[in-house]
This record gives sequence, structure tokens and C-alpha cells, in this order.
Amino acid sequence: MENSKTLVQRYYKPELDVLRFFAFLFVFFVHRLDLAPIDGKEYYWAFHLSLIGNYGVPLFFFLSAFLITELLIREQDSFGHVDVKSFYIRRILRIWPLYFTFFYLMVVLTWTTPIFSTPIPSGTQIAFSFFSGNWNITFNKWQSYCINPLWSVSVEEQLYIILPLIVYYGGKRGLKIFSFVVLVISYLTIIYYALNPTSGFSGQWTNSFVQFQFFAAGILCSVYLGGKQPQWDLTTRIVLFVLGVVCWLIASIVCEINADAPHLATISQSVSGWILILAGVMLMFFSLLGIASKYLPNPFIYLGRISYGMYIMHITIYWITYQIFKDDLALVSEKMGLLNWKNEVGFVLAFMITVLFATFSYNFFEKPFLKLKNRFTLVPSREV
Repeated sequence: MENSKTLVQRYYKPELDVLRFFAFLFVFFVHRLDLAPIDGKEYYWAFHLSLIGNYGVPLFFFLSAFLITELLIREQDSFGHVDVKSFYIRRILRIWPLYFTFFYLMVVLTWTTPIFSTPIPSGTQIAFSFFSGNWNITFNKWQSYCINPLWSVSVEEQLYIILPLIVYYGGKRGLKIFSFVVLVISYLTIIYYALNPTSGFSGQWTNSFVQFQFFAAGILCSVYLGGKQPQWDLTTRIVLFVLGVVCWLIASIVCEINADAPHLATISQSVSGWILILAGVMLMFFSLLGIASKYLPNPFIYLGRISYGMYIMHITIYWITYQIFKDDLALVSEKMGLLNWKNEVGFVLAFMITVLFATFSYNFFEKPFLKLKNRFTLVPSREV
């Protein structure tokens, strides 16, 4: 395998790490609203710019599908087939160690102390252990607070089960058929939810059939681009990114696609809203794909590299900051003369602590698994 790998050119796009960091920032901003709300009337734009952070998850989905498809296609083109077993081992070594360590740590903490939200029920433990946590939430609402981000890992793992098999048996044609079928199913599911509105919790956001549209789009971009990338100037790229944000704002404000909030929109609103979310994702993607490295700050690249750990941990850090140490936060803010800005102080502290924990996790816990993962890698990508 080692000799074979040396014949394949490394495929690594640092701009995708930067975009991962942006995706995380979007999510980080919106989850602050759970514990430190912003008055939507007094701070209209700050509230809505935070609220569109929900769409950072679809951006993660799109990026993951694009990159995984790109690597699988290059593997097939180079060796005539994909090594399905090696693919599964790589995904296990990247995702499982941190996922299961964090999840079962939260199981223990929620059952042994009342300070980490509600205990995680046995049914939920089973669902998240078999990467069907998103379906558990779809049909039973949100569970213990600190494990909420893990629903998206379940959705990604469901893709990872089938994607290498599609490439192995169907190649690029199979990827196209799969993606277009998925897009149809996604929007039929969206129409179903629009025809069955709810004034309470909506399981639409965590439904795999809805979210798989972003995987489909990422796959199709990889297939049709064929390794090509735009050579736009910086101004064009900035305009594209801003247009992506505008699409998201319209989807949120006008079409009211706001994660698990009540969905009472019409069919046209719902379909338009989800199309706008997808359009925003793609505009942001193309705004960075192929950008000159001189425009990519190294800290952003690094933070994108550790974004998996940041994503897994950030809600728990928010909980610790705003719930467990809320009195201490108020005291520190008062001593700094920023009591009226207590929530903003908490926001900055939570971000810094999240980065610190994710850095520690990446360097001392995840890296050994990533180095082992490289032994099963046929098309090199990012260096550990």
C-alpha cells in the first residue's frame, strides 16, 4: 500500500478547512442563543445573523460529501477500484474515538450529577451508539442538552455507510443517479412537512431525508467539476460569500426555515427556503474554492482542522459557562466593568475554552488515531 500511495498526488485544499471554520462559527453563534438569548426586536440584525448559524450544519454536510467523493473518485481513477474496507477503517478512526468518548462521558455525567442537564435515557443511548441519534430526536424531540450536536454525526455516518459502495459498484454514473434521486426524496419530504405543519417541535431539521440534499449537492459538485476550480478575483469571491449570507437570511426571515422551530410555512415557502439554504451553501463553497493561499490566514486553516472537536464540545462549554458558572461569570464581568455585557464576556470565554479543549483533543487524543488512519489511506489529503 505504501508504494501505491507514493504514485498518487496529494489532494488537500486548505480553503476547505477555512470554510469548515466558518461553518463552525455559524453554528457557534446560533447556539449561544439557547443560553444567552439576544432580543430580536432590539438587536434585529444581530439576532437574525445569529439565527442563520443553523445553516452551518448543512455547510458541514456539503463539504464532507464533496471531499469524500473527490477522494473516492481519485482512488478509483488511480487504482481501478475503491478499497471499501479501508474507507470504513479511515472513517472509524477519524470519527469514532472522539464521538464515543464524549458521548459516554456525557452519559456518565448526566446520570451521576444534575449539573449536566437531564440524564440520557437508555433508548437514546442505544440510538446514538448506532448512529441513529438524529432519528431519535426526529421522533422524540431533543434529549439531554450537551449531546445535541451529535445528531449531525449520525447523519454523516449514514452517508459513509453507502457512499463507497455506490462508487465501487456504480462509479460516477452511480453517484449521479444516487444524488438526483436523493434530491427528489429530500424535496418530497419537505413538501410532506409543509402539508403537515406543527405548532410545536418539528422533526424536519434532523430528518436524514431532508439533510441528505446537501450531501447530494456536494457529490454532484465533485463529479461535475472533475477537479477543476474557479479562478475568480478576490472581489468576486467576497460578493459570492455575501450573496450566500443573503440567501440564508431570506430563507430564515422570509421563508422561516429555523431548525426545529414550528414550521407553519406554505409549500412554496418551504421549498424556496430550503433551495435558498442550498444556494447559500454553494455560493460560500465557490467563493473559497481555488482561492489563492495568500488570502487564507493560517489560524483559520488550523481552526478548521480542529473543527470536529470544536463542534462536538462547544455546546457543553456553553453550558458550563452560562449555566454552571453563571454566578462566577457575572462576578468576573462586574469586576471588569462589563456586567451589562456579561453574555458577551461569556461568549468570548466559551470560544477560547472551546478552542483550547479542541486543540488539546486534536494533539493528544485524535492524532494517534489519525496517524493510524494514514496507513489505510490510498489518496493522501491533509497531513496530520
